[in-house]
Amino acid sequence: MRIDVRVPTLSDSVASGTLLPWRRQVGDTVARDDTLVDLETDKVILEIPAPASGTLVEITRPEGESVAADEVIAVIETGENVISSRPAEKPGAAKTPDQARTASSSLMEERGGEGERTLPDASPDASASMGASQSSPASAGTGEGANLGLRAPTPIKREPMSRLRQRVAERLVAAQHTAALLTTFNEVNLAPVNALRQRYKAEFEVRHGVKLGYMSFFVRAVCAALQQFPIVNAAIDGGDIVWHDDADIGIAISTPRGLVVPILHRAQALTSAQIETAIVDLGRRARDGRLTLEELAGGTFSITNGGVFGSLLSTPILNPPQSAILGMHAIQERPVAEHGQVVIRPMMYLALTYDHRLIDGRDAVQFLVAVKAALEAPETLLEVS
Repeated sequence: MRIDVRVPTLSDSVASGTLLPWRRQVGDTVARDDTLVDLETDKVILEIPAPASGTLVEITRPEGESVAADEVIAVIETGENVISSRPAEKPGAAKTPDQARTASSSLMEERGGEGERTLPDASPDASASMGASQSSPASAGTGEGANLGLRAPTPIKREPMSRLRQRVAERLVAAQHTAALLTTFNEVNLAPVNALRQRYKAEFEVRHGVKLGYMSFFVRAVCAALQQFPIVNAAIDGGDIVWHDDADIGIAISTPRGLVVPILHRAQALTSAQIETAIVDLGRRARDGRLTLEELAGGTFSITNGGVFGSLLSTPILNPPQSAILGMHAIQERPVAEHGQVVIRPMMYLALTYDHRLIDGRDAVQFLVAVKAALEAPETLLEVS
């Protein structure tokens, strides 16, 4: 019996995906739930499993093609005496254009990269920058009888952008074109947070099996500030303002494929341990490409931490339809004035980018001040038990 392999149902926000290299080929025996191919959407990579055990007899949609939900991409034969539907190639037969392209693709993969190709840079500007000359021997200073000609162009590598990076690019450009972005800055003294972490980190890890980091303090400080200034947690929808009761906090995570922002849903109800555990889990699965579409949908506010890469100050771009994003930065010991004395403290610059169409400057500044105040008196932000 022939059974179709179909693209699984996608979310409302994901219309299609791109097939990555097939893990199984025509003629391979497969077991039910074996992964046949990965589907890259603009949010996550989904594994498409075999719906039944049998032999893969046909691949109807090759690697690199865009496919939609419920589309047939392969066929599995579950009966006996299975005959592959892949046509045999006659020795010496001329290849069709499609076969030639397939062979060329395979050769490129063997020569150093899936889907990569090198192109000569033959532009006049590029030739000039490399010192190439088409002038006479005298003007070139090479002397009579010199062997003239263009220097061999330096190859460039060209590869298609992933769907994720294309989507990120589209959203970031759209945010700057449609929102009135403004950024306000402040700085926070993290000595009190450091003292609490030092005091409770051993007990916290033993009790909860996860390290006590900075993110739980920042998430809880943001949730408290959003309760004071709910407009920062709101969004614009056409001519309406959409208010959100829950603080669904997106945590920006850098992965080899690009930036993803999984959501801590109802973060205001999570304990410190639940936040730290969830962030470790989301980070691990983000890097492995195993996040679900549900985990990437529905955020109301985001936090991004450029400090892990050494950034001292930046202006983050918000993630539409959200109206604000908090940027964390590197912790740096700096001299500050306290009670008339100059002291050294671990300081971090904070940046809040917001949509000025919705959020007034007063609310944005006071929101950031509230986050700063909570972090500098963090006793209420930590739940050890």
